[in-house]
Amino acid sequence: MKTFYKLLSLSFLGILFAISYIVYDHQTASVKIKPIVKIHAPYQSFIYATGIVESESTNISIGSAVSGIVTKVFVQAGQEVNIGDALFSIDSRDIKAKIESAKAKIEVADVTLTKILHQYQFDKQLHDQDPGAISRKKFLASADELALARANLALAKAELMVLKKELKRHTVYSPITGEVLRCKIRTGKYIDSSRIPSKSIVVGSNKLNLRVDINENDLLRFKKNAHSIAFIRNHPEFKIPLHYQYTVPYMVPKTALSGLSTERTDLRVLQVLYHFEKPNFPLYVGQQLNVFIEVQGKDYL
Repeated sequence: MKTFYKLLSLSFLGILFAISYIVYDHQTASVKIKPIVKIHAPYQSFIYATGIVESESTNISIGSAVSGIVTKVFVQAGQEVNIGDALFSIDSRDIKAKIESAKAKIEVADVTLTKILHQYQFDKQLHDQDPGAISRKKFLASADELALARANLALAKAELMVLKKELKRHTVYSPITGEVLRCKIRTGKYIDSSRIPSKSIVVGSNKLNLRVDINENDLLRFKKNAHSIAFIRNHPEFKIPLHYQYTVPYMVPKTALSGLSTERTDLRVLQVLYHFEKPNFPLYVGQQLNVFIEVQGKDYL
C-alpha cells in the first residue's frame, strides 16, 4: 500500500512539473523598449528640418595626378594633418630610372661642352693672333658648336628638373589643414588618375557646418537671419546654436524621409548652410541633427 501511495505522489509531482514547464516555456519574454525622447521646440512658431554635419571645407575626396600602385600610406582615419603632409605614395621606380638616365645625359653633355669649349678657345686664340691662320667659316662653326653644346646641356638639365617634379607627383599631399575623415586605401591598390576619386581617402577641415534640408512646403516661412538651433537626436540636453551662412539656390529631391504620413517621396528641399562652433561633446561628420528655425511675424501656413 505504501508503494502505491509513493507512486501516486511521484506521478502527481511529475504532472505538476510538466504543466509548469509547458506554461513557463510558452510565456512571451518581456521586451524592454526605450521610449523615444521628445524634444520640446524652443520657439512658439518654427520650421522643423534635418541637417547633416559636414566639414567647412566640404569633404574632399583625394585623387592622384598619376596612375600606379600604392606603395605606402602615411595616414589613418581620424589623424590630424597639416597642409602639405604626405598622404600616400605611388610606385615611382620608372621615374627614378628616367632620372638616373637624365643625370647620365647631363654628364655626357657636360663633357661634350668641355671638349667643344677647348676647341673653340684654341681656334679663338689662333684667330686673335693671326686672322689668316684659320678660316672665318671654321671659326664661326666652332662658335656655333659651342652654343649648341651649351643648349644641349641646358636641355638635359631641364629634362632632369621635369622628371624630379614628376617624381613629386607620385606622392599625394593634403591640400588643407584638418582631419582624415576616411582612409580605405591600402598598399598594393591600383590608382587610376583618369577616374573620379573613389573616396578612398577623404579629408576635411576641423571647422564644421550643418547642411539643413528645408521642405518646399516651408519655404514661405523661412527667413535667412532667423534664430535657429540644432539638437542631437534623442538627446535634447545637447543643443547647438546655429549661424546662417548661405543658401544653395537650387532645390534637390529629398533623400532622407522622416516617415510622416504627409510626406511625399517626390518632395524637394532647399539646402541651407549653417555654421556652428565645435561643441565640447562628441560630434562627427555625417551625423544627422534635428533643427528648429524660428518663424517670426506672419505665419503663412
